[in-house]
Amino acid sequence: MPDIRRIGVLLGGTALLIALGVSVSPARPQPVAPDDDPFYSAPSDIAEHAPGSVLNHREISIFGLPIRVSTWHLQYRTTGPEGRPIATVATVIVSATPWPGPGARPLLSYQVAEDSLGTRCAPSFALHGGRDSAVSSTAIETPFIVDALRRGWAVVVPDYQGPESRFLDGVSSGRAVLDGIRAARTFAPAGLSTASPIGAWGYSGGAFATLWAAQLRRAYAPELPIAGVTAGGIPTDLATMARNADGGAQAGLSMLIVLALIRNAPGSELAGLLNDRGRAALSEAAGSCGLDLLTRYSDTHLDEYSKTPELLSQSAFAAAARQQELGDDAPDMPLYLYHSTTDETIPIAGFDTLTQRYCGPKSTVLAHRSPAGGHKATAIVEAPGGMAFMADRFAGAPLTPGCSVS
Repeated sequence: MPDIRRIGVLLGGTALLIALGVSVSPARPQPVAPDDDPFYSAPSDIAEHAPGSVLNHREISIFGLPIRVSTWHLQYRTTGPEGRPIATVATVIVSATPWPGPGARPLLSYQVAEDSLGTRCAPSFALHGGRDSAVSSTAIETPFIVDALRRGWAVVVPDYQGPESRFLDGVSSGRAVLDGIRAARTFAPAGLSTASPIGAWGYSGGAFATLWAAQLRRAYAPELPIAGVTAGGIPTDLATMARNADGGAQAGLSMLIVLALIRNAPGSELAGLLNDRGRAALSEAAGSCGLDLLTRYSDTHLDEYSKTPELLSQSAFAAAARQQELGDDAPDMPLYLYHSTTDETIPIAGFDTLTQRYCGPKSTVLAHRSPAGGHKATAIVEAPGGMAFMADRFAGAPLTPGCSVS
């Protein structure tokens, strides 16, 4: 059974952070948005730097955290679409709380559910003091980051969608997560080292990036010994997700999925399926956060924006979505996966299929089908289990190989 008092603390912390952001932060100057901030601009010699190299850094303060921390923005080199070198930003947070365990301080890569089409929605901007819809996802997940910091872990929060805000771009997101870990470990002021145990965690959109990083680690960053991965509310079967949301209160999610896939594959036939209204929506959505789209397109149908009926059944959509589905490669580190059996946003069937794909002769997978109820509730109720799994991995606790579903 979950620890109800702990859940209450997390819920209360979330509410407090959101309240503080609304009622107090206006007294603090709004930071410059990433598109207008020279810090985010890639240097002209970026191709000369290896993936994970720190290109620039600055110390920042984070508003509203209940503990003392040291925090930096790191601009680092990663690998974007078509193998292009690109620069993105990670926020590295180190608690004043000493690491009580043996060995080096652990590093947790925490992937916020960015779910956006604009850089003003990036976690680095939110953690620096960005407000309104740009801060919502990050504020909701901040209590989990605080829990990690209280344990003496260091945390790196990457802008894994990159400078083009490529939502649901699995390969680019996974690389950005791995390169963010590389950058944090080599950034001397953070006090980390190659001996620091590494973990990765994300929920919902953050789980998507986390698991893509886990799948890519062996080929892209073999020197990173990731001790364990926690992922919940995992986006799978994008067509079913979009179809499930279409025409209802979350119809903006189906629109976000379609527009993101078009952005990620501009040469695909998917863009050609949009009618004039759909093309206008594509233009208007540039720079939007997920919350913006949920509000704007609530109770609408994708067919209102398409030349042909049943856009989600068209081969062009299926081809674009297939490229981003998880499960083609099983990660080679221990996994703790969890998902609500009554998730109204991402049906449980896709989670079950992904678990089967990840379970192989050499896999170590603990999968939990949560009865907690709902997508958002499960993020909170199941967090203690995910945190305990990560703590055990950092402590070097033994784990029996194999697959277990509970």
